[in-house]
Amino acid sequence: MSQEDITLTAGDAEVTLQPGNGGRVGGLRVGGVELLRQGERFGCFPMVPWCGRIRDGRFRDGADVHQMPLNSPPHAIHGTARDGAWSIARTTADEAVLTYDLVKPWPYAGRVTQIAALTPDALTLTMSVETYDSSFPAQIGWHPWFNRTLEGGEPVRLDFTAAWQEERGDDHLPTGNRVEPKPSPWDDCFGMPGGVDVTLTWPGQLELKVASREEWVVVYDEQEAAVCVEPQTGPPNGLNTLPRLVTPLEPLEATTTWTWRRI
Repeated sequence: MSQEDITLTAGDAEVTLQPGNGGRVGGLRVGGVELLRQGERFGCFPMVPWCGRIRDGRFRDGADVHQMPLNSPPHAIHGTARDGAWSIARTTADEAVLTYDLVKPWPYAGRVTQIAALTPDALTLTMSVETYDSSFPAQIGWHPWFNRTLEGGEPVRLDFTAAWQEERGDDHLPTGNRVEPKPSPWDDCFGMPGGVDVTLTWPGQLELKVASREEWVVVYDEQEAAVCVEPQTGPPNGLNTLPRLVTPLEPLEATTTWTWRRI
């Protein structure tokens, strides 16, 4: 099928998916109000087959060292699938299934499947990476850009309780030390062993919860226009420090659900 935008609807919620632009969620409107920052690089894009930065763009798999393009010098950032066009496997009024075949510069053959399912009060995104060939390390995550304000209201408030914060070095990568969570501003990875649970509140307008069974979330609030809450299967540089293996028998799968209510 072609890669034209897809619109899902449920109740007064509407989601735009952009298969041709990295398989991203291009928009999420609730009651006609757009929650995601608009623009070709924004919305919410899938981070796969890795999340955040890889130190110097290099990762090791056994004896092999692989070099990824330095798209955020001196590092490689956010995977390769957001740069490609995804295919539409199936779509209904409130659900769509997109697929993406991993290609070079990623050195391994594999397929990514992303399912977007919309209800009147929630969007669930599920992603899996599978291979029928060599096993390889991988990560899954999502990078939403939520608008800091909605239609001129008060700025969003972020609430979460993390067990730890990954100490960030001068190179923006975790040092390996875990520290007590620090106050905002953040471009940091937090650990939530019970699962990601972050609440965004636009006072007097909307509350939205980002949840996932995964235990890492990167929170980024250093830009004026938007804030990011990024659930992922491991910390930045995780291909080197905490690899999750995709094998022919065992795909890697993750889910995040955003649930909202008016306040």
